[in-house]
Amino acid sequence: MSDVIAALSTAPGIAGIGIVRVSGEGCFKVCSRVFRPGGGRSFEDLSPRRLYLGTALDAAGRPIDRCMAVRFVSPHSYTGEDAAEFHCHGSPVVLRELLSALFAAGARQARAGEFTERAFFSGRMDLTEAEAVGDLIHAASPAAARNALAQLGGALRRRLAPIEQKLLDVCSRFYAVVDYPDEDISDVQPQEIAAALDFAEAELTALIGTARSGRLIKSGLPTVLLGRPNSGKSALFNRLAGFDRAIVTDIPGTTRDTLEENVLAGETLLRLVDTAGLRVSGDAVERLGVARSERAAEEAELALVLIDAAAEPTDEDLRALRLAAGAPKYILLRSRCDLCEKPTALRIPPECPAPLSVIRVSSKTGEGLEDLKALLSSFTEDALAHAEGQNLTDARQEDASRRALAAVRRAKDAFAAGFTPDAILTDAEEALSALGELDGRTAREEITAEIFSKFCVGK
Repeated sequence: MSDVIAALSTAPGIAGIGIVRVSGEGCFKVCSRVFRPGGGRSFEDLSPRRLYLGTALDAAGRPIDRCMAVRFVSPHSYTGEDAAEFHCHGSPVVLRELLSALFAAGARQARAGEFTERAFFSGRMDLTEAEAVGDLIHAASPAAARNALAQLGGALRRRLAPIEQKLLDVCSRFYAVVDYPDEDISDVQPQEIAAALDFAEAELTALIGTARSGRLIKSGLPTVLLGRPNSGKSALFNRLAGFDRAIVTDIPGTTRDTLEENVLAGETLLRLVDTAGLRVSGDAVERLGVARSERAAEEAELALVLIDAAAEPTDEDLRALRLAAGAPKYILLRSRCDLCEKPTALRIPPECPAPLSVIRVSSKTGEGLEDLKALLSSFTEDALAHAEGQNLTDARQEDASRRALAAVRRAKDAFAAGFTPDAILTDAEEALSALGELDGRTAREEITAEIFSKFCVGK
């Protein structure tokens, strides 16, 4: 990994500023061929971590831009290597010419995620922190950004450290006694083993319990709108999305397919799905739409069921209510409330659990929408009851944590059955190995390669 790499780190296209990043042993010599600092100094003599004005040169040595450059001396850089950045005018032509000049001077095009990959392998960050870089770039809500930033700062690593240390202390003490029998090293006491395993089990159980909250913060809450035709689903969908995403008419059955948008309700990101109205129809296309509505309801974690407040409930309304009640959470919305002073009576079927809340809403006047958004926002506030950054946020992290917990529980079972310490510690070491995969200490090369391949070029 000692070769010099370069890439555009800002988004392609015309912009005020474009940044080109360079890293690797010998990168200062490469950069000196494409940048002429003001005042007659050489690039290699510039003070680290300070921006200098100068002239960027193309591969033929011709001036192409007046720009700023900064260099970072190893190990005090993002990658841990010698590194530099050029802050140019955001012209695609200028940036392309500068990259071509860097390649001609000895650099090569960086692979996707290669800068962060080098930071990981140089020890600048562990794997959870490296993953947080990608999460921060793709954050779709303020809560997701704060959570990713906290993970980038080592929040999850700090939560894992005491678990690893407890298990490591017991394992290392045992092997020290075995390997150095003549030294005055006290034996590992049974109560020490029991305490370490109890601690690891409790902490890992709590950590795995954060996975659902972590997914909600990072990826959003799968949410479905349900109701009979003309109950106001598409109007509410547009109101929450902030633009006319769905066609709204007085003709029942206008929506024939599912529509999805990411919608921010306070702190909560919703993966909101509008659906076809639920009714029996002789129209083959509409029947397909209703079937898709039912599948969307099965996959949702939250259902918003709309029942017209100005009309007497129908069998179709009750069908929608029962479907919504099958989701882990559902909210009953008495829609079109601007058409009546008092909603019609509605009896929740006895087989349905009570909704989280019943809210009168009108997409026309906006009545009830702030109450709905406040309730939706509270879901993320509950998820953030855990310290920010200490949630598991993807399937890889959860899988490694579950394997670590399973190994700890096997060790506890062996301990309770009276097995000798060496047998117990075999499982303890397996738990340590799984935790090492989580933070990257023992992660296989193909796992890290897959993670970094999902990054953008230049990061």
